[in-house]
Amino acid sequence: MQNTILQSPEPARRRLLKGAAGMTILGIAGMVAGGTSAITYAASLTREERDKMTPDQVIEGLKQGNIRFHAGKPQKHDYLAQKRASQTAQFPSVAILSCMDSRAPAEIILDSGIGEAFNSRIAGNIANDDILGSLEFACAAAGAKVILVMGHTACGAVKGAIDNVELGHLTGLLNKIKPAMEKTEYAKERNGANPEFVDAVAKTNVKLTIDEIRKSDILNRLEVEGKIKITGAMYNLVGGKVDFFS
Repeated sequence: MQNTILQSPEPARRRLLKGAAGMTILGIAGMVAGGTSAITYAASLTREERDKMTPDQVIEGLKQGNIRFHAGKPQKHDYLAQKRASQTAQFPSVAILSCMDSRAPAEIILDSGIGEAFNSRIAGNIANDDILGSLEFACAAAGAKVILVMGHTACGAVKGAIDNVELGHLTGLLNKIKPAMEKTEYAKERNGANPEFVDAVAKTNVKLTIDEIRKSDILNRLEVEGKIKITGAMYNLVGGKVDFFS
């Protein structure tokens, strides 16, 4: 594999592009200790590369990115090159709706580069009119193939909703999470002091957010037509693994 990459970069690039479900490779960074080639992911997705991908291929690419992340083997990104490559246009393949928690940065968790993903972050990864408008732009106008709603374990917003926290504008936000409590089937202690219940509610909340997104006529139509896929996931703060719903 090492000799093939060094002697014939373009065929290797195409093979790796296919295997990574669209992660673009434009540079070889030479050799690192132990004789392993260090591949620099130096460009953002092009329109042609993005448009050739199916929603399932995009999801598989996200899964592989998380596998690299929690194994401690992320891609060697050249962020400055990616910045330059995307400064006049962007063609992300996915729109991610995730929580604002500082421990759950979606692009890092999924080993994604600049120009590869839209990301709306809000406490509790809820959907409101502004979020829906952003997702409609990402998919209907900008061509993203997947909407991923990603919750996470030990979510403070979910715990706050369970504990009936009231604090300014946060109160209204947490009220949007509370329906997930009622719809979560759980037989043990149903309170914010039980981390297992908090995580169960967080997972239900992801599912309800997906339901809310599908209320958008635009996004629902795109999904029915097979042009996009809307799915969910839960990120585990311990260990760093993302459990995808599909």
